[in-house]
Amino acid sequence: MAEKIKDVRPPRGLARLGWRTPIWLYRLGLGGLLGERFVLINHIGRKTDQLRQAVVEVVQHNKESGAYVVASGFGEKADWYQNLMAHPEVTIQVGQKRMLAHAKRLSLPQATEVMLDYNRRHPAALRTLSRILGYRTDGGEADVRFFANVIPIVALMPQNKGQPDAN
Repeated sequence: MAEKIKDVRPPRGLARLGWRTPIWLYRLGLGGLLGERFVLINHIGRKTDQLRQAVVEVVQHNKESGAYVVASGFGEKADWYQNLMAHPEVTIQVGQKRMLAHAKRLSLPQATEVMLDYNRRHPAALRTLSRILGYRTDGGEADVRFFANVIPIVALMPQNKGQPDAN
């Protein structure tokens, strides 16, 4: 079972700069370099009502519905996650595709299936994520189920599938 080895908080100050580098790639028109593995989320701040941006890893893409599923690695404390729960209507960009979307947290059974699938496809990535979050894990199914309970999983559902955003 996953073991907590240290408390970790979302990065602040200078440590935050490295995490925000992908945002600058999108701003420079180079978001395509990140392919479909990352998504830029343009969202509204829950306290400021100002436009905010976050780039997060896509843990699953449902080609049928068009949904991009992402995980809040820093849990419910992550600002972008809290903002999406307060203002779920967002604009997302994956590579060069930009679209309106609605953010919805997945239920625990749905999140568990997503995390199990992610671990099958990217086992090393899940182990790395667990270390970043302050956990020691063997990557087994019990650990994956544990993380599905700890890490909020959010589906970004395109509102106009196949139609680009007007902005």
